[in-house]
Amino acid sequence: MRHLELFAGIGGFRRATDLLTKDKIMNFNCVGYSEIDKNAISTYCANFKPNKDEIPIGDIVTFTAHPQNIQSLPDFDLLTGGFPCQTFSMMGKMAGFNEDRGQMFFRIMDILKSKHPRYVLLENVKNLVNHDKGKTFSRIKQELEDLGYHVFPNIYNTADFHLPQTRNRLVVFATKDDLDEKWMKKAFTPSSVKETFDNVYKTLSTNHYSTVIDVLSSKADSKYFLSERIKPTILADGSANFKSKSDINMNIARPLTATMHKMHRACQDNYYSQDFIESHGKINHVEDYTKEQLAQLPIRKLTPEEAFMLQGFPKQFATNGRKAGVSDGALYKQAGNAVSVNVIYAILYFLITNNLIVE
Repeated sequence: MRHLELFAGIGGFRRATDLLTKDKIMNFNCVGYSEIDKNAISTYCANFKPNKDEIPIGDIVTFTAHPQNIQSLPDFDLLTGGFPCQTFSMMGKMAGFNEDRGQMFFRIMDILKSKHPRYVLLENVKNLVNHDKGKTFSRIKQELEDLGYHVFPNIYNTADFHLPQTRNRLVVFATKDDLDEKWMKKAFTPSSVKETFDNVYKTLSTNHYSTVIDVLSSKADSKYFLSERIKPTILADGSANFKSKSDINMNIARPLTATMHKMHRACQDNYYSQDFIESHGKINHVEDYTKEQLAQLPIRKLTPEEAFMLQGFPKQFATNGRKAGVSDGALYKQAGNAVSVNVIYAILYFLITNNLIVE
């Protein structure tokens, strides 16, 4: 099956399709990819090593501005994309289509109108469904339906697919096939996808972990440890205007963010004490220490390798990116923006094995 990956980032969709190919579930071949961030492109190319036949679309706005560029794309069966989500996010300004990044969906539409692939798989933040009282998603759904697609959206949590990270994301499957929509809404659900994946994941090539402990290295460079000055701030439960519970040593990580390298409080990001790591979770002084006592412990943030692993990528993906000249800050951003590999694999596996995607 020929695959076009838009807003590729570090290639979460491609990694999933590569593993499906490796596991002989279905053969996928990437015909091209779009990405504007030069650091993400470096990490992507360092790991996937695109061949000369793949089209590097680059900036999708510039590319789609010329219809002949779209027409020159080889035919493909599946279009995927985690289009920019900050404009719909609760963490952002929620400007939606009124902000430039919110317009990226329509660049996808430019390609769909010209190439008409049989299948589409899109990912975005959970809040897209409710943005502007549901009007934004209704517009997206209508745009796809006007092109003849049947549209099936669902919310998936990364933690349900054997990656220990609470991360709820909207995934939209659209198909040209004339499916029974009532049956699809009943059969194609996050719980059914999870159940199918649970039955087979140990036999597949996807990485899987029970808790964050499984990805944490007992030895990490000193640069990842918090300074004595910053620890009280990281551990604080907020201020007069902002109260929250800042816990460290979470067995299931909080959602990775693109700005995790900027050192937020422990109510937003993920921090771990060295004794917790070395004891494989058996020692956890969150249960019996005050915040002042916790601040005396060696505490560190995730390494880029660990962040990549929590998204389902091999740690070597981050290492290869670093070897290609990508900074830690950029690697953290890439992990925070990435699509969780296991979620995409599980969805495609379900669709393929139920003959809802066919070659």
